[in-house]
Amino acid sequence: MYYWYKKVKDMPGSEMGGFTRVLHSGSPDSLMDEIPTFVVYPLPDGLDRGYIVLNRPWAFVQWLEKATIEEEYILMAEPDHIFVNPLPNLAHGDHPAGFPFFYIKPADNEKIIRKFYPKEKGPVTDVDPIGNSPVIIEKSQLEEIAPTWMNISLRMKDDPETDKAFGWVLEMYAYAVASALHGVQHILRKDFMLQPPWDLEIGKKFIIHYTYGCDYNLKGELTYGNIGEWRFDKRSFLSGPPPKNLTLPPPGVPESVVRLVQMVNEATANIPGWDVE
Repeated sequence: MYYWYKKVKDMPGSEMGGFTRVLHSGSPDSLMDEIPTFVVYPLPDGLDRGYIVLNRPWAFVQWLEKATIEEEYILMAEPDHIFVNPLPNLAHGDHPAGFPFFYIKPADNEKIIRKFYPKEKGPVTDVDPIGNSPVIIEKSQLEEIAPTWMNISLRMKDDPETDKAFGWVLEMYAYAVASALHGVQHILRKDFMLQPPWDLEIGKKFIIHYTYGCDYNLKGELTYGNIGEWRFDKRSFLSGPPPKNLTLPPPGVPESVVRLVQMVNEATANIPGWDVE
């Protein structure tokens, strides 16, 4: 991610500012000298109950309170994001920009949403179908939303019905609800991000999100749900970084997947010390 940020930051059309990795381990790590990093503390032991993403809103609360942030707007992004085109500021004034996720469905979960966003606050459609990432938002707005996001996340995790219904996307719903509670609605930008293997072309989109496994047979046919003869899946590298020079996909695989692997290969070839343990 950081390699491609540096490559696109100063390209025509970019309005990208500084880069900060918010590290919620409570202590420095080996990447501190390579990537601009701000260290914050994790939640108290046991509070996340194995759902590590619950630390994210608390990390943002600390960063916003303690860090010196020169930019007026903040992009919240994740390590499995790659900048594929220069990113302009997609927000407009106090209207932040977010990516609509097909699986975030506030209206379909109104009974649960109403536990945290009561009817007197407005229609459930005020809750955007987004998570906190990717989002471009005014710093002043995020400073207001972040504590609410943290508290809603903890309340949702404490509620068995909500925890069961939302699962691994609970914190995403919490951000959407917190934003609505502050009267903030996002401009929904489908071109903000693409997600291989489902999105086939890059076009003018800005970020590749490689969250899904990409499995294909040697004919270039998708075998999603079954390990392919060729595959790229970030979960294959949980014990260590991907090796240099990954094998490119077979002919017939969509442009988005090919470009993803090419970009990973370029980064690993150019980041100093990639092969050093």
